[in-house]
Amino acid sequence: MIRFGTSGWRGIMGEEFTFRNVRIVVQAISNYLKKKFPRKKISVIVNYDTRFLSERYAFEAAKILTHNQIHVYLTDRDAPSQAQAYQVMKRKAQGGINFTASFNPPEYNGLKFNTETGAPALPEITDKIEEEIKLLKKDFSFCPYYARNEYLERINLQEDYLSFIQDKIDFDLIRKSKVKVAVDLLYGTSREYLDEILEENHIPVEEIHGYIDPYFGGVAPSCSEENLGELKKFVKEKKCHLGIATDADGDRFGIVDEKGNFIIQNLILSLLLDYLVSKKKWRGGVARSVATTHLIDRIARKYDLPLYKAPVGFKYLADLFLKKKIIFGGEESGCVAIKDHLPEKDGIFAGLLVTEMVAAMGKTLREQIDDLFSKYGKRVGMQKIVPLNAENEMKLRKLMKNPPSQLNDRKIFNVETIDGIKLDFSDDDWFLLRCSGTEPVIRCYAESSSKKELEKLMGYGLELVS
Repeated sequence: MIRFGTSGWRGIMGEEFTFRNVRIVVQAISNYLKKKFPRKKISVIVNYDTRFLSERYAFEAAKILTHNQIHVYLTDRDAPSQAQAYQVMKRKAQGGINFTASFNPPEYNGLKFNTETGAPALPEITDKIEEEIKLLKKDFSFCPYYARNEYLERINLQEDYLSFIQDKIDFDLIRKSKVKVAVDLLYGTSREYLDEILEENHIPVEEIHGYIDPYFGGVAPSCSEENLGELKKFVKEKKCHLGIATDADGDRFGIVDEKGNFIIQNLILSLLLDYLVSKKKWRGGVARSVATTHLIDRIARKYDLPLYKAPVGFKYLADLFLKKKIIFGGEESGCVAIKDHLPEKDGIFAGLLVTEMVAAMGKTLREQIDDLFSKYGKRVGMQKIVPLNAENEMKLRKLMKNPPSQLNDRKIFNVETIDGIKLDFSDDDWFLLRCSGTEPVIRCYAESSSKKELEKLMGYGLELVS
């Protein structure tokens, strides 16, 4: 079953993610684009990450598209997702196809589709593509052996993207502060992007994993604490002020402080929002996904900023961004939307903005977190994963239809079902259960003011589907 989940279509290579299925999906996208733009000369940006066979999949997509008389701008090397999004906008293309499974393990690959706005496609668009897929799967035999060169053009994404973000970060401030940065490129697409822009601006930088390894060092290329052990040691060894990591396609970020401590993305999002509204005096709407810290809510309340809540998936934040409803949006998985930037996740820009914040505040990240908790109260969060099966999936569906009025001794004040089921309690405490859109698991989240209450919430919450 080919389905677009939280962020595109993903599958294990050789099982669901095969060349035949890739051809079907790309032809389905071609059919969708020709129906949507019947009188236009259609063009598509095709990009890929550093995974095994990603470049081959991208060229296969170019074959299909060019045989549909769609002009293809094919990247000359793997590149970050956000660099592709910028090209869609700059060249006024009708879409972008990116072969990446983002932070999934090495055996996965995936395909993301971006619309003519540069943003990830919303469900109303991917639903139409899935309908085309169903029609094609009945009798698909189209298989060109070569690309039509008159519709094919190779492009480099690096220079345009780096020029685009150059003026969005105060590199003079960073340079004067003498902040030293370590970067973990996680064998992904950010190499010669994140490290290069720091070097070009004469910021002291140390790097690791700045080369291609389709196995990603034997771990999933995500910016989670367990995957950044080498960066934590590297920061202390090189005496850096912070460490920045980006995932395989460069759109998510991870941060390590000067002592080698991993700082969860929820805290980084909260620090960035507080920095933008308290120091830069930004005003406007703020958004978060249902799985993201309620520190965002507290900051929004303090500055009387409109708050929007969205399902998990950056495409929903991008939609709010494009409608100019928000100046800031965040997801706990390391995704951030910032006004006047791109309608796509950008781990490089987020890491640079954290660097600017450290330089501007003149305090370590730990000191800034202490200040944050003094202003808004301490919050601690937890996430657990439960393998998905027919039984607990049925329990989750029943729970969404008939939610409880309390969880053990805690009264439930509000129930949200925009993505799974979220139970809100007093004092901004909450518990969330939702099926992952990228893996066969149920993701379980909780947040409270103390570790003891957090563990209680998580324990009683897990019983609902165990």
